[in-house]
Amino acid sequence: MSDLGPVLVVTNLDDPTADMVISELHDRGIPVVRFDSGDFPHALSVTATITSNGVEGTLSTPSRTADLTQVRSLYYRRPSGFTFPHLDEQDARFAVAQARYGLGGVLASLPGCLYVNHPHRIGDAEFKPSGLAAAATAGFHLPPTAITSDPDVARSFIKQHAPVIYKPLSAPLYRVDGVSCTVEVAEVAADDIDEAVSGTAHLFQQRIEKTADVRVTVIGDRVFPVRIDSDLLDWRTDYSRLHYSVVSPPPPGIVDALHAYLARFGLVFGAFDFAVDREGQWWFLECNPSGQWYWLEPETGLPMLEAMADLLERKMR
Repeated sequence: MSDLGPVLVVTNLDDPTADMVISELHDRGIPVVRFDSGDFPHALSVTATITSNGVEGTLSTPSRTADLTQVRSLYYRRPSGFTFPHLDEQDARFAVAQARYGLGGVLASLPGCLYVNHPHRIGDAEFKPSGLAAAATAGFHLPPTAITSDPDVARSFIKQHAPVIYKPLSAPLYRVDGVSCTVEVAEVAADDIDEAVSGTAHLFQQRIEKTADVRVTVIGDRVFPVRIDSDLLDWRTDYSRLHYSVVSPPPPGIVDALHAYLARFGLVFGAFDFAVDREGQWWFLECNPSGQWYWLEPETGLPMLEAMADLLERKMR
């Protein structure tokens, strides 16, 4: 890997956080090649061979070409995915699979590349049960949690641990009256549970009587904890009601546990969410390996953009 190699940024067209990172890298004179997997193959091409040294070849956009052996880092954000609208359903399904395992496999195998984060490791960490198990092993405090498709088990858990909230295990978008919506975190009572629960898996978790939330963004070896005060069950539902303050330092053991969690999945970046109870105890809720973070910098003055650019540049501090 050459010190002069480019940073690849894999994301969709509308990504203000990636825009800021790319601008910072440009200001530093670091070459950047940005693309979206949805650009393939009409505006993105790849040619690769497998050698004794690993993957060799090129990746080209209309304005840039990257030598796959010289990529210094890859920032995997939020690509839109492969689409082949000109093909019929069966052919499109085949083409998507070939693109995913072909181009996707090449991008996951770049020699000497620093991944922020590796797409396979992101996939591993996005499974909530795996994340909760890793959090427990790392030493975080976890609220009592049940994952079940059994209505009787759900009712029993709710009665034992009330108040309890329901959380989606993943967050696909629903369209309601033509508007894209996500399933919100919500409190649930035993009487709310019916036989529909048996239709799939559900996550139920004791609601922490919190005084605040904390978002901790870890970028390489740098940790940025921010307290978020609001009166909301889920602070992500209304950003206008949030108040931010820097936590310095975090409680004992938290930083070590953060790095232990990331090491478990082979990640170098993570956006962690905690609930803080009345005794000041931090309760682990989740870690998003592709979470948003830049909006916190203007609110707090924390040098998060600098940290991300340093990591992608592979700049030694």
